[in-house]
Amino acid sequence: MTTQPSDRLETFPNPNPNRDYTIIMDIPEFTCLCPKTGQPDFATLKIEYTPDDLCIELKSLKLYMWTFRERGAFHEAVTNEILDHLVNAIDPRWMKLTMKFNVRGGIYTDVVIEHSK
Repeated sequence: MTTQPSDRLETFPNPNPNRDYTIIMDIPEFTCLCPKTGQPDFATLKIEYTPDDLCIELKSLKLYMWTFRERGAFHEAVTNEILDHLVNAIDPRWMKLTMKFNVRGGIYTDVVIEHSK
């Protein structure tokens, strides 16, 4: 069992592909680095999606999130990158990603992106 960061998102077959339902995942421990200062940025992610044929495997999602810890990324860019990777991995019917970044310089930032087929 690996505990190393990995950009490989594993999937598994949707157990009920004939039904629309929503999977909601909260990830409270996301970190990346500010590309200007190199200081850590902390965020909570909320992933909501209606699967089609595939679902995201949770352990691989956790290891994927770890890949951002030592990377500089603007909030808007990292949110779009994560959504793109998730959509490419499972091609959901619908997906929404909300990233709520902790305060930085007296400003809270939320970035919300939706995808639909």
